[in-house]
Amino acid sequence: MRTLGNILWHIPFMGFLTAAVTFLIGGLLVITVIGAPIGLGLIQLSKFLLTPFSSAMVSKKDLNAEQNKLWQSFGIIVRILYFPFGLLLAIATIFQIAGLFISIVGIPVALVLAKTVGTYFNPINKICVPKAVQDELEQRKAKEQVAKHFA
Repeated sequence: MRTLGNILWHIPFMGFLTAAVTFLIGGLLVITVIGAPIGLGLIQLSKFLLTPFSSAMVSKKDLNAEQNKLWQSFGIIVRILYFPFGLLLAIATIFQIAGLFISIVGIPVALVLAKTVGTYFNPINKICVPKAVQDELEQRKAKEQVAKHFA
């Protein structure tokens, strides 16, 4: 079913164009040193947009990936500067989602694309992982919450 969803995303709905545009914007931002954190996040988002039904975007904090404190503080400054541009990308994505909701076949694709709006606002420290990794992270979080509740 995921494969069928990915095929539908690419063939009639031109999902590869969305992925290519996101990758190009990310590549241009990586060239500029100031936009590198945003660009790396948008490149990860473009990887997600190539197979949106088989992968997920997760925070690096959820994966327990250590990161340089200087890079994190630089990311906060860049995130503030990026907000107006991210707002425009998110609005464009919302219009794309509204267009997909017109047809019945486009509704599942629109729901998956709706999950990316938050990443357009804040692509810093996000990484594209297979769906199984996201499922495992959710199970671990649920086990931690249960353990806290009964402790």
